Amino acid sequence: MRILLVTAFPPSRKALAEYGFHLADELRKAPGIELTILGDFLSEPQSELPEFTVARCWGFDRTDNIANIWRMIRRHPADIVWFNLGFASFGASPVPAMLSLATPAATRLCGVYTHITLHQLFETVDLAHAGVTRPRMYKADGWLATHLLLGANSLSVLLPAYRRLLRDRYKRGHVSARSHGIFAGRPDPPDFSKRGNPKHRILAFGKWGTYKRLELLLEAFAQIADHVPDAELVVGGGDHPKTPGYIAETAARVANDRVRFLGYVAEEEIADLFQSASLAVMPYTSSAGSSGVAHLAAQYGVPIVASDIPDFRELAEHELMAIDFFASGNATDLAGRLLELINSPERLQAMANRNFASALQMTMPEVVRSYVRSFERNRRLRVLQGFSKLRQSPAWFPGRESVAASCSAQVQAWDAIRMETPTPPQQF
Repeated sequence: MRILLVTAFPPSRKALAEYGFHLADELRKAPGIELTILGDFLSEPQSELPEFTVARCWGFDRTDNIANIWRMIRRHPADIVWFNLGFASFGASPVPAMLSLATPAATRLCGVYTHITLHQLFETVDLAHAGVTRPRMYKADGWLATHLLLGANSLSVLLPAYRRLLRDRYKRGHVSARSHGIFAGRPDPPDFSKRGNPKHRILAFGKWGTYKRLELLLEAFAQIADHVPDAELVVGGGDHPKTPGYIAETAARVANDRVRFLGYVAEEEIADLFQSASLAVMPYTSSAGSSGVAHLAAQYGVPIVASDIPDFRELAEHELMAIDFFASGNATDLAGRLLELINSPERLQAMANRNFASALQMTMPEVVRSYVRSFERNRRLRVLQGFSKLRQSPAWFPGRESVAASCSAQVQAWDAIRMETPTPPQQF
């Protein structure tokens, strides 16, 4: 099966580049998959990752993305074109973003099977905290963009609530709910010897400045600092693209020996950072999808404290994660939760073990296998439907015999694969 994966991709640091990398890393290992990545342009020349075939053909806030992507699709014929995206993946300006988000529907209209993994819905975003200055226009654009995305052959969202919302509000499209997954195949269990030894590290991780802000957490940490002298607050990650300078300004104001700012954290440093954290805190005012930070915390068996907002409640229920909630926007309640957990090592360990057990059920290899199985089912269904239509066509239909021979060859190839697959032993 030939797959084109349209995604931001390292060494780019654009949104969802890390997720795109892990999808691609599993796809390239899968037997029978021929993968080409249609990645975003780099701001400066850098070496591509050697294990991958990457064609850079689109960029942020460009109006020619749809033409450039289609040109690459024609150059690299594929069975599936898979888009890994959010509403702002292609741009922040309405015209280039809307033109680019029409690409999956246009690809389908040109006869290529198209799938989208959509990481958020615009309806779940707090527009004021996201820095949206024209909310009515944003809602109209979001409604239109959602309809365009539903024009793909199929679409996956990462929370069941998102599927229900799309089904009830838009009443069209083939939508599935899937797991976000963790970025590992065999995650290492939590190492409790690194936690609270000698300090309890409270970790906040992400891109900061819009709905992810630090003022609330800083206020809560100030309230517990005297009660827990061996606690420190560590902030990882940089600015959200809409709020340049936010981290530098905040660090200049509050950084000290107990409040540290790490800036961008390289991929190879993430494991040590999370393994040494006693808690991960998500003090968000709203959500922009199934949280990648929450899944990183689960992967390393880190307890989570999060704002009590619907998406996090849904995430805890859907993924069976251990998340302790505090009243959104209430620093005193957050301080109380942090203090209670830091003083309860047994509960911290129980939450860590539960999150790690959750992570084992949603490893990236399993997530990608579920996609590939779905793609293969749809591919076979399309061949059989074509075969059925061919049988109903008149005998004089041009190319009838060659199309029939092609369909027969594909069906026989499936049979050969099934015969080669060993049958699991019967259990009695």
